Amino acid sequence: MSFLSSRVENLAESETLAMARLGNELKEKGVNVINMSLGEPDFKTPDFVKTAAKEAIDKDFSYYTAVAGYKDLLEGIAAKFKRDNNLEYKPSDIVVSTGAKQSIINVIMATINSGDEVILPAPYWVSYSEMIRLNDGVVVPLETDYKSDFKISPQQLEKAINPKTKMFLFSNPCNPTGTMYNEKELRALGEVFKRHPNVLIVSDEIYEHISFEEKMFSIGSIPELKNRTVTVNGLSKGFAMTGWRLGFLGAPSEIAKACVKIQGQFTSGASSISQRAAIAAVAVDPKEVAHMREAFKKRRDLLISLMKEVPHIKVNNPGGAFYLFPEVSYYYGKSHGGTVIKDGKDLCMYLLNHGHVAMTPGSAFGAPNYIRLSYAISEEQIKDAVSRIKQALSELN
Repeated sequence: MSFLSSRVENLAESETLAMARLGNELKEKGVNVINMSLGEPDFKTPDFVKTAAKEAIDKDFSYYTAVAGYKDLLEGIAAKFKRDNNLEYKPSDIVVSTGAKQSIINVIMATINSGDEVILPAPYWVSYSEMIRLNDGVVVPLETDYKSDFKISPQQLEKAINPKTKMFLFSNPCNPTGTMYNEKELRALGEVFKRHPNVLIVSDEIYEHISFEEKMFSIGSIPELKNRTVTVNGLSKGFAMTGWRLGFLGAPSEIAKACVKIQGQFTSGASSISQRAAIAAVAVDPKEVAHMREAFKKRRDLLISLMKEVPHIKVNNPGGAFYLFPEVSYYYGKSHGGTVIKDGKDLCMYLLNHGHVAMTPGSAFGAPNYIRLSYAISEEQIKDAVSRIKQALSELN
């Protein structure tokens, strides 16, 4: 007899975490594995953030916090939203959580009923679809490809919306593709949303500070969309604070209050020390962390130039984040030593076991003909990884 619920048995494991685990298992056996599967900056948390955390410990910020977060942190996030994104959120419209991932699941739980449809531009972040299904929502993917820079058109969006549509959820810049919608493109999508006032927009902007070509534009800053847009952000990517687990959202008052209600029954407030450190992070000019963005841009350019030398691989030129999402379907049906590469999962396992490079299959993101490479690693590792990939692929026939 199994005591497990059908809910958890139907829940897929995160492919990014699964591939990282397999890579680590090989490492423990002494294999030199290059991990390009996880979206984790390889930089250190800035010293000014660590100093704020140490001061918080010394000042005994060690007690429960309000569920939504410290008042001065909420005020700091509101100021950050206005300064960087031209977003008008009152402190009471902001909820601090243990990472942007919790912020997103809070919103989904607060708004999605059984049978409600959620539009996801595909490729989409690995956890979006499972979060929606966990809450009995229906995933409606809008397929894109490298030729369109993985961007949906206003016409696609218009066609997908129907009376069951409750939410549109996307990341900008995008995980897994690195695609970044500019202001003109978001305003064009905004014209569609204006015709459909019952659709809630959730904009995941966790990679805001890692945008290469243009200034980040928040769709929630369009006045007509303000009252039905939830903006999600956090510190993991832009400030190299993945382990600090600190995310936040700005939302219409009704939704913010609902998220507080849900979070109060799950985790209550985020870590008090992380919150005090976050006050320092959101207060600084983004220029303070621009060196990370510049390093990622240099790595992006290096990875693209090297991958273009790999036969039958097709790539776009991503505008942000730290991922490349190459099209690899040419290699499906190829074989090595009696093992046939049927799909992206097989290809990733082959490249892990024979090339010793860990990456994530595109099927995890709703795009089975692709794989995701994270370039949150050194330039030398990037060069070595692509050399291994190129060699391993050349051995397929």
